[in-house]
Amino acid sequence: MAGMLRVPRSRGALSGFLLVLLGLWGGLIAFVGPYFHFAYTPDTAWYYSAGRLWLEILPGAATFLGGLILLGTRTRPVAMFGAWLAALSGAWFAVGQTLAPLWNSSGAMAVGTPVGSSTLIRTLEEISFFAGLGVVIVFLAAMSIGRLSVIGVRDARLAEREVVVPDSEVAAGERTEPVLTRRGSGSAVTTDDEAADQ
Repeated sequence: MAGMLRVPRSRGALSGFLLVLLGLWGGLIAFVGPYFHFAYTPDTAWYYSAGRLWLEILPGAATFLGGLILLGTRTRPVAMFGAWLAALSGAWFAVGQTLAPLWNSSGAMAVGTPVGSSTLIRTLEEISFFAGLGVVIVFLAAMSIGRLSVIGVRDARLAEREVVVPDSEVAAGERTEPVLTRRGSGSAVTTDDEAADQ
């Protein structure tokens, strides 16, 4: 049963890698975007505020961490934790800007307004900084959660191969399960125990 908790690293590799990139984007775009005139007010590179901390830096860092966990772990529960962490962070990217004014009426949590020169650019800024970014993160994390929730045939076979016989049994010459051997040129397969009886 413990073998079923293990998953190949390839199971979450692509999603984990993409979540790491999206976490970096979400956490850093507010600081480096002004270099490319792709930003929110104030249009100043490396400007820090409480709004950027709570609505961009922290969810970006949590998404980055969730992606790293998916990339590095071989244990199903830990991988599920990483995927859920990324999913919750993506949800916060999507709705955090809308919910922040409810508990902060002073405006200290505001992240400003898009500074794009056209409606299209301002729309792209809104989507790529918050709502769209959050939706993509939630989508990737949900795919990972779905894949990790199911124990596939390949996972079951890997778990069977990883069954370890204790050293004491090997030293004593005991076997926990019979070994299959072929008899003669026919296709009949018998166990060692059956062969000894004959």
